[in-house]
Amino acid sequence: MSADLTEQLHSLGEAARAAARILAVTSAEVKNTALLAMAESLLESISDILDANALDLEAGTKNGLSEAMLDRLRLNEKRLQAMASGIRTAASLSDPVGRLLKEWTKENGLIFQKISVSIGVIGIIFESRPNVTSDAAVLCLKAGNAVILRGGSEAIHSNKAIAAALQAGAAKAGLPPAAIQLVPVTDREAVRILCEMDRYLDCIIPRGGKGLIETVARHARMPVIKHYDGICAVYVDKAADLSMACEIIVNAKCQRPGVCNAAETLLLHRDIAATFLDKGVKALLDQGVELRCDKETLGLIPEFLKAAHTDLIKEATEEDFRTEFLALILAVKVVSSLDEAITHIESHGSHHSDAIVTADAATAEKFLQNVDSATVYWNASTRFTDGGEFGFGCEIGISTDKLHARGPMALEELTSYKYLIRGSGQIR
Repeated sequence: MSADLTEQLHSLGEAARAAARILAVTSAEVKNTALLAMAESLLESISDILDANALDLEAGTKNGLSEAMLDRLRLNEKRLQAMASGIRTAASLSDPVGRLLKEWTKENGLIFQKISVSIGVIGIIFESRPNVTSDAAVLCLKAGNAVILRGGSEAIHSNKAIAAALQAGAAKAGLPPAAIQLVPVTDREAVRILCEMDRYLDCIIPRGGKGLIETVARHARMPVIKHYDGICAVYVDKAADLSMACEIIVNAKCQRPGVCNAAETLLLHRDIAATFLDKGVKALLDQGVELRCDKETLGLIPEFLKAAHTDLIKEATEEDFRTEFLALILAVKVVSSLDEAITHIESHGSHHSDAIVTADAATAEKFLQNVDSATVYWNASTRFTDGGEFGFGCEIGISTDKLHARGPMALEELTSYKYLIRGSGQIR
């Protein structure tokens, strides 16, 4: 089986390499025409995609997937309409390939240009969320890259249906069939084989749980762009508007708790902790949030609330402050200062998305400059860490790396660059 699978994946890689050479020099007009056709094909295939998704949801329920994981897996007409809208948005964006990044002329007359170019062939390994199939394929194609997608077994039927619709749309515009390819098997050995395909893949992007990302990073022979945990914190400063703070933390935790930009930790300045908790605890409990509190926080929560919600108010462990819950669970801690909040975030967080709520501009600026995360917010929810919310269209994921790509990975992050030098006979 391993030899057959290796041969199968190497065939995908060879075809992708050939497609990438064509895509690298395909005009923006042709790529955009293909994207619009892909959006239409997706909408025309809604019935087939939802039928396939129903099979995945049935299997996921039977296999005991959590509600958060089922939510990530679930598709409906609204989500598919949003996927199609994301494709159209990508078509409307400026082409990221061929941009003149820098130009200069040396004393010897050599003219140098630095221009953006496609990366080539990108492998994307992801779990659960079938919308990634569309987002990844669309962004890679727009940036002139061929893509090999390997989704999780829990979404195999959905991914096949979405990929088929996108491939059909791209083919209408005359693009090579291998521009978008999906690994059609769920064998975990496929991940290891892809990681060893440096002959074909220029980079690989894992999007999923920490275990998947660590496996890919350990085995990959090509550059890896990582999307690690989203252990996001909201710090409520002593100068915060507490009504605003309450709205922000409820949104950041509850609007969609199963995603990487949802808040997992709430830090409260000691001077306002008691006042905030009087209102904030009830707002969170009303949403069904389980609060895992340090001892000081537990001592400040009104006794009648603790008595009425023994199932939702618990003492936190140290590990709770290093956990991406992806559920209606929030770790809460009282801190004595801004510096303590920053230190906590740096030592317990994942450098993804963190926020401060304060009316003090100097305090906010210190937080913005000193918190070393991909996205840092002042008086706004962490839920805005999203390619669409940044105006980038759909995204590959949120990179927590520092080299090449950081934060929402959209079109520019899927390009590299090269130098063009024009001379008139110069020799060295």
